[in-house]
Amino acid sequence: MNSTKSGGNAPYEVRNVVVVGPGGSGKTTVIETLLNTVGATTRVGRIEDGNTVMDFEDVEKRLQYSINLAVASVDVTDHALIGDYNKVRLNLLDSPGNPDFVGELRAGLRGCDAALFVISATDGIDGATRRVWNEASDVGTPRAIVVTDVDEENTDFDSTMAELKEAFGSGVHALYLPHNASDPNNAAIISVVRGKVMRGFGPNATFEDIPDDLADHVEEIRGALIEDVITEAGNEELMERYLEGESFQYDQLADDLTAATNSARFFPVLPMVATTGLGVKQLLRVICTGFPSPAEHGLLKAYTPAGAEREDITHSADGPLIAQILKTTTDPVVGRISVVRIFSGVLKADQVVHISGHAASFAGRSADDSWHQDHDEEEKIGALARPIGSTQTPIDEARAGEIVTVARLSKAETGDTISSPDDPAVVMTWEMPSPLYPTAIKAVKQADEGKLMQALQRLQAEDPSVRVEVHPTTGQLLLWTMGEQHFTVMQERLRSRGNIELETMPVQVPLKETLAGKSEVTGKHVKQSGGHGQYAVAELRFAPLPQGSGFEFVDEVVGGAVPKNYIPSVEKGIVNQMAKGISGYPMVDIQATLYHGKAHSVDSSDAAFQLAGSLGLQEAAKKSGINILEPIDSVEIVADDEFVGAVMSDLSSRRGRLKGSEPAREGQTKITADVPAFELIRYATTLRSLTRGTGYFTREYIAHEVAPSHLTDKLVEGA
Repeated sequence: MNSTKSGGNAPYEVRNVVVVGPGGSGKTTVIETLLNTVGATTRVGRIEDGNTVMDFEDVEKRLQYSINLAVASVDVTDHALIGDYNKVRLNLLDSPGNPDFVGELRAGLRGCDAALFVISATDGIDGATRRVWNEASDVGTPRAIVVTDVDEENTDFDSTMAELKEAFGSGVHALYLPHNASDPNNAAIISVVRGKVMRGFGPNATFEDIPDDLADHVEEIRGALIEDVITEAGNEELMERYLEGESFQYDQLADDLTAATNSARFFPVLPMVATTGLGVKQLLRVICTGFPSPAEHGLLKAYTPAGAEREDITHSADGPLIAQILKTTTDPVVGRISVVRIFSGVLKADQVVHISGHAASFAGRSADDSWHQDHDEEEKIGALARPIGSTQTPIDEARAGEIVTVARLSKAETGDTISSPDDPAVVMTWEMPSPLYPTAIKAVKQADEGKLMQALQRLQAEDPSVRVEVHPTTGQLLLWTMGEQHFTVMQERLRSRGNIELETMPVQVPLKETLAGKSEVTGKHVKQSGGHGQYAVAELRFAPLPQGSGFEFVDEVVGGAVPKNYIPSVEKGIVNQMAKGISGYPMVDIQATLYHGKAHSVDSSDAAFQLAGSLGLQEAAKKSGINILEPIDSVEIVADDEFVGAVMSDLSSRRGRLKGSEPAREGQTKITADVPAFELIRYATTLRSLTRGTGYFTREYIAHEVAPSHLTDKLVEGA
């Protein structure tokens, strides 16, 4: 399985592969085993021991699961693994399996040319993995699957294959089958294409006939595999020969296997036992010779910073410099480190580059939104390096297709584009996930409040799925994340990097109020005790208005009962009182009619009539009462069909008004509803629990509505 050579006359092939899998699938062990097999490490690390290559951050070691997109760049030179190539530079991207860190996964999908899904034969496929598969499908990423734990008792590879086909479609086919996997002294691999039992690998491999009791079963699998390979590869000549009954050997199908995999409609499956090495080299062979090269990556659109289209990126070292920052981290010694995928051209150490960040524009965010605002600037990069986890090997330059780290890009953020100052460009960012899990925070120590905001801004620059907000109405400092575990990680980083301890508080929703009914009142401010006094009387009628009407002031004064120059003062006093509210929340949607009043030729003043207007509104609130208004959001939820009933029932319990449902992608339904914002504060976690990790939602404010009186105290306290 040899694929097209990388662009720009590269002296080596490049393979960029993101590794995906849920917690407990053995993803980290797979990566550790691959790195050890190619000689990049001297031992296979263990999560329990805190010595794995990719989980190197202290918080990852404590939590014992991946939270970062990590990269290992290694050279593979064993020709049994790489075929006819001189060398393959393999960049493995380890993406977190927890749904809270889907932003890291999406960055990995942008940086890779193929994805390797790790599925445990004992645990099967969870909802989060199905969602990640859909994410990869949406961006057209070629995929393969490695099945771990095939040596465990009570596992059945055929059952796992059936589950994979049900979840991911008929394009899933086993390239190899485990044979006696639970017996380390007799374990082997069945090569489906060859139709043989394979022992060993490379020039020392031996092949045996398949046992009679398995022969028919393997032949059935082989026939379906070959037919789908030829179909997806689009090889009409080979298809004709196949239909005429010709039998094919592995070498005749190698190129078509590669082409079928690159189609992102054919998904090879391989078994693996990390502890015995079963299937490891077969997997490496598929990765190095069967996965697409950067030259075969789908073309990305490039633009000028002004938004005009440029020519398509050619993935060649001879082209203009265009690279994108996949991840930004902060090292306590080195400072900011950026993980960069180079799509075109050559990047050199200490080079002056143009940094273009247009995430807000691409995402349709407003100019006054503090989230990743557009910026264009020039900066001299620091050292270039090839990473293996936290280990950095300095290099002088990197060319199209490679993934490297860049030091000291102080102005760059995740998703930004790097290009030449003479020919600046910008690449559209991947779809950044919206953080929908708010937590109200403050520094435990008052002395840390200043550096807390700076630290939060650094976290936001590193992670686009973090948003920091000082709420304009409640005044609370809100840290928006993807979920409880994501927040925990941010809290740990603030503690470990800046020694900042956080205190969390109930999140307050921005309440408003309005009058509950009509009333006629007198706003009277009279103070006359000798000397210059204060005198103002305003006869007023108040009434609530329909939602969204705002404030309406009506002047019905006749006969000069209130001098014309003081009528605006009454209105101003009412408006000022509305801003403060009666119970502490802004008052909206009322009509005030000034129909009579009294003034004094000496003691009346602008200030006196302002106060009369304010007192009039306060009196109206006492007479008619007030209604507390709570914000309502329009919500769109996507969930697997089997969970729709549970989701709808839960929405009803949250005072949601269901508006409808319709099919989304196959096997999923989109539900729309209007839901009080108070009920959505922790909904990200609830929805994930209800749908076993498959559900997700968006929300958008639409209006304020009258809150139920029995919930007013709860709304005021926050959640």
